Amino acid sequence: MTRTGFICAAGALLLWLPAGAQQLSYSKGQLVYPAFEGWEKNADGTFNLLFGYMNENWEEEFDLAVGAENHFEPGAPDQGQPTHFFPRRNRFVFRVKVPADFGEKELVWTLVSHGKTEKAYGSLRQDYFVDNMVLTSETGAIGAGVSNPEIRANKPPVLEAAGDRNRTVKIGETLTLSAHVTDDGVPKPRPRGAFLERGNTQVNDLRLVPPRQVTVGSATGLWVSCYFYRGPAVPAFTPPQPKTWEDTRAGANSQWAPLWQPPPAPADGKWTVAVSFDQPGVYVLRWHASDGALWADEDITVTVTR
Repeated sequence: MTRTGFICAAGALLLWLPAGAQQLSYSKGQLVYPAFEGWEKNADGTFNLLFGYMNENWEEEFDLAVGAENHFEPGAPDQGQPTHFFPRRNRFVFRVKVPADFGEKELVWTLVSHGKTEKAYGSLRQDYFVDNMVLTSETGAIGAGVSNPEIRANKPPVLEAAGDRNRTVKIGETLTLSAHVTDDGVPKPRPRGAFLERGNTQVNDLRLVPPRQVTVGSATGLWVSCYFYRGPAVPAFTPPQPKTWEDTRAGANSQWAPLWQPPPAPADGKWTVAVSFDQPGVYVLRWHASDGALWADEDITVTVTR
């Protein structure tokens, strides 16, 4: 067991391994590590602890129900964490609100995968503080240490899921979900390939880009995805949704692929997806809207019956 809990910036270091080390990727069999990403202060004096995770596998996904393999302590073991874990790096996945008098306490997230236990330690240490500019840098919308007045004025997308937040369907039925999303147009749309340039030469290999220029090197521009967050089995989405994990080598269906750019937004700002289930249980589906720098999430709970 190791004391992980690395802040978000540490995750960027994974992209700067030597070429030989980066080739040692695995499709399956490796661990998923919880990650403490930092904390932010709320207007009412409370704080949010931000968590994500690193799944060392390029393909293997984990389902870890809340309990012995996926829990928080002290206090309630369920703090709204995911139970389905996608491959690779997933930053800023959820927030846990703690009281104004949290002080020097720690909130510990434990994950057990392939029989190995890993923990992330959330605290209010000053060097873990994050604001919108830190989030913008860590998501790759600007280079580390860059100051841009336009980016500083950026606001997260405004996302409103339509209809009830709690739904009930039967196995075999199709559930249609929609969400209305608007954005301020900041930062300007930019494909990831345009970010990875040296002079007039496009660079598709992150190892060749100095760290001062990018962290994860995301595309910018509004994009929206509905994805599986919690539940007993992965449902089917139509159309297929953009992947939300960081991926520097996947195909054009991933937001982090070398030449990926956000698909055109619907003219009316309404995004729609059809979802079907083949196992009963309680599911959480998450709408995720990002402008490449900041984001908004909204969850839909679905009870699936026979």
